[in-house]
Amino acid sequence: MTVFLCGFMGCGKSTVGKLTAKKLGCGFFDTDELIVERENMSIPEIFAQKGEPYFRKVEAEVVKSVCGKTAVIACGGGAMLNPESAKSAAESGAVVFLDVDFDTCYERICGDSNRPIAAASSKEELLQRFNARHEIYLKHSTIQIKSNGSPVEISDIIVSSVKNYK
Repeated sequence: MTVFLCGFMGCGKSTVGKLTAKKLGCGFFDTDELIVERENMSIPEIFAQKGEPYFRKVEAEVVKSVCGKTAVIACGGGAMLNPESAKSAAESGAVVFLDVDFDTCYERICGDSNRPIAAASSKEELLQRFNARHEIYLKHSTIQIKSNGSPVEISDIIVSSVKNYK
């Protein structure tokens, strides 16, 4: 089974994903890392040279490429905004929404130059984006987890939820 982790930038998808994959005894992939490898450019370089629409197109292709793998996939914050990507992920396994409050996400992403959207946006703009995306994450996820605990605690909840989901 493929387990897709979705949620806003800074919600902990990569950190929790690695722990969860280890506990489930499967592989781990981060779609942002796969995009960087595929394009041989950093995410800020892709945004600057080719634009966000190009990045989103590649992101959708990468999400589809990992469907069916026995792995935990940390999706970029915008991956599930694409209805086709969300559908492919849901048909391939469980889509877990890591629901973290905005202030926690903002604390983790503010000043991060490797996140072009965060780097180019004010706190108010990011809050608007966060609020707009929240309903989309809920709509496209099969499991929702209030992620208020430690990464280990959240990972344990995901493992239990995924086993019950099967």
